Amino acid sequence: MIDEGQRDPDIVSVADVALFEEPLSPPWHSVFTSNSVVITYNPDTDGGERLADAGTESWYEPMVNGNVNIGRTDPDQDPLGYRALFMLELASRYYDDASDLREQILQQDQIYPETSLISQFETGSIDAAIAYRNMAVERDYEYIELPDQINLSNPQYAEDWYSTTSYTLPSGQEIQGGLISYGSTIRHMSDAAVSLFDVHTTGSYLEEHGFLLRDQFPSYTGDVPQSVRQATDQSSGTQSRLGGPHKELSSTVSDITVLI
Repeated sequence: MIDEGQRDPDIVSVADVALFEEPLSPPWHSVFTSNSVVITYNPDTDGGERLADAGTESWYEPMVNGNVNIGRTDPDQDPLGYRALFMLELASRYYDDASDLREQILQQDQIYPETSLISQFETGSIDAAIAYRNMAVERDYEYIELPDQINLSNPQYAEDWYSTTSYTLPSGQEIQGGLISYGSTIRHMSDAAVSLFDVHTTGSYLEEHGFLLRDQFPSYTGDVPQSVRQATDQSSGTQSRLGGPHKELSSTVSDITVLI
């Protein structure tokens, strides 16, 4: 929508910084938080119980056996969708008794928009969903933590392991597997935009909602305005990124921030 001129926000945030390579291509951006892929499940359904029993080491077995109704998002429309594919491909190599899990588990009728995915999960229409950790934490869902080797959260595996997966979007852009990284940039500079950008990218709400933080966040790529660096460096210097005074997001953030 933004690259097509249908929206013109002051601040843009994306769930995958690869989207800043194209189609948006801003002159600079920050990387301000991370996440991990998990399996959320409904413990009140038969399929959810099977997943709970299977646990971290064999969660895929009831899925392969067709005993679990799964939901996921569209890889052509949503970073979570193609990250689900990356996770399953990596899992196929990681587990000794698993092979080609994408082929064995995935079906077209499992795909939902993210908002619909959540509603289907909450009503029990599906037993489980391939989701982000923060989605489970925010809603207090039961979930299975996946090994770092497949959950796309550990920098140790980014270059030599996660990057061995890829997905080609309908536009022809090839998305390479990698560390889950959320990015943000200011398109129209103003004092208000810088202030809100600071809270948006350094606020303790991120950890509280289940996102993963690292001491080096936020990090920057490109020609970053000095006013942005000063604002975020000051915030990082006066409180720990991994826990400190809570900074409330302004109620106007949604008016100038678009997450795609």
